[in-house]
Parts: sequence; structure tokens; C-alpha cells
Amino acid sequence: MRASAVGATAQRAMITRIDAVRQIPGWQTALQQAISDPAELLQVLRLDDQWLDAARRAARLFPLRAPRDYVARMRPGDAHDPLLRQVLPLGAEWDQTPGYAHDPVGDLDAMAAPGVLHKYHGRVLLVTTGACAIHCRYCFRRHFPYTTANPAAGQWRGALDYIESDSSIGEVILSGGDPLSLTDARLAALAEQLNTIAHLKRLRVHTRLPVVIPERITSDLLAWLSGGRLQAVMVIHANHAQELDDRVAAALARLRDAGVTLLNQSVLLRGVNDSVEVLAALSERLFALGVLPYYLHLLDRVQGAAHFDVPESEAAALMSGLNACLPGFLVPKLVREIFGASGKSLISY
Repeated sequence: MRASAVGATAQRAMITRIDAVRQIPGWQTALQQAISDPAELLQVLRLDDQWLDAARRAARLFPLRAPRDYVARMRPGDAHDPLLRQVLPLGAEWDQTPGYAHDPVGDLDAMAAPGVLHKYHGRVLLVTTGACAIHCRYCFRRHFPYTTANPAAGQWRGALDYIESDSSIGEVILSGGDPLSLTDARLAALAEQLNTIAHLKRLRVHTRLPVVIPERITSDLLAWLSGGRLQAVMVIHANHAQELDDRVAAALARLRDAGVTLLNQSVLLRGVNDSVEVLAALSERLFALGVLPYYLHLLDRVQGAAHFDVPESEAAALMSGLNACLPGFLVPKLVREIFGASGKSLISY
């Protein structure tokens, strides 16, 4: 073979390899490159190694996972940064606290079919995956048996049959883990099947991805989410205004422009957002980005997260303060999920 031909062949091979790399969406690369080593997290944030041994021990209970873009919004050198507090494993996670459980909201008892949680009239929750872009240390499903309690990849038939058999169901909620950690091809196939169920009206997606990896909001995602007959609702999860930078704002604008209704749910967390000023700033920032504050959850009492708890009496006082400084439509509902209740339980104040 002539040298020029060999060079052309090598060039074509190189182009093929480059194209293959480019076919991997940026959000998937961000997922793969998330920080999982406590030592690296502390090093990136220029924090002392005094936190390292406890972080490694707690990560054995529930692994560390934090996307780099999210970590970049944290304040270097501040061990009490509200975003860092949400992801840094702490020794307190080993504490066995009375009244805290592995399944604090009764998910397993509510499972009507593989992956289908049917707690409330008119809607079901579909546990689509155990994968998540970020491991929040207060996660109420940190002990959930995903390997046995959600449909295997692409095997939705049992869940779909259950939903189709009950005409009282008007809404399906995609949850997890995080449903947006699945590929758009898989989610589009699921959405297409849900669109064929005549009595469904809405498709709701509960996700942290637009906040922690905003490039997840792709054209393909917008196509399957807003392209069917079901009204599309996305409930994002932000706990602090510091999470909502310009890249997140752009991702939310794309969703809003596609006709997706945007809501936010937060968890009231000790050391993260347990002040009137922080909660008010979060509501103001959300609304500026076209997102309506929806729920402020009292902590689900999952074993390993008791150090985040804010007592109900203190939460009520915070809500009174919010009511005094915000218009009513910017004040989220303060709720607790109670096993066996017919809906989220509103906390009076």
C-alpha cells in the first residue's frame, strides 16, 4: 500500500474514533466523571483532611457522588458550605437514631407492581432506576432495594399493565434514583407507551439533574417530554439559591419554552436552608427562573440522616417568617410524608 493510502486510512480511522467520542452526550460524561472519592472532594475544595476519615467511613454506608459542575458552585475552604453539606459524608451517618428507619415513608408496602408505588388516589409513582447524578446525604431512599424493586432495563410491561388496568390513575410520576439518568431513547420509549393509555392526563418527572448537570436538558429530552399528548410537569429539587447558577437558568428556560410546567420541592435541612433569609432567597430565585415553589418537606426520617432534622415547631416558625416577607404564591407548602396517609400532610403554623 502506498504511503499516501496508508495515511488516508489512518486519518479515516482517527475520524471514526473522534466521531464515536463525540456521540457520547456531555451530560453522560459529566455523570461518569462525578467525584466519588472523599479525598478528591476535600482536595478540590481546599479543605483540611480532618474530615477525611469520617467521610470515608460514611461513604461505605452510602457512596459519595457529586458532579464536578455542582462542586464548582461550592465555596472553597468553607466546610459548612450549604451545597457541600448536602453531599459530604459525615461520621454522624453511623448513628442509630430511634424513630429513624430504612424505609421511612413506606415505599415497599405501597408497591403495587414491580417499580410501581401507588400511595395516593389518581396517581402512581414509577421507580425507573436506582441511578442518580448526586447522592444527597439526606436521601430517603438511600437504603432502597433498587436491584429487586424496580423494573429491569426496558421491562416496563408489568408496570404498564397495572397502570392501564386502573382507570382512576390520571398521572404517572417518573422517579428513582433519578429518571433523567436514563438515556433519552429509553425514556422516549416509555413515554410513548404511557401516551397510549387513554385515561392518563399528565406525565410528571421528579429530577435533580437540571440543577446538578444542566446540560442534561437536551433537544431529545424536550422532544419526548413535551411531544406527546400528556401534559408535562417537571418537579426539580433545589434547596438553596446558590445551586441555581446561570447554566441552570438556561436549562430551565429551555424547559419552560417547551411548555413544561416547572415546580420545585425542597427539604428543610439543618445547616443548609434553616433560616427565613435563605428560604426567601430560594423562592425569589426560583420564581425569577420561572419555577414555582411547591413543597418544603420536613426531613423523611431515614436512618443516617438525623443530623439534618429541623423540629416541626422550628419549621413552623420559619414558615411564619416566610409568610411575613413573601407574597403567598412564593411560599411553598410545608409538608411531611406519613406512611399510610392519603396524601402529603400539611403542617400548620
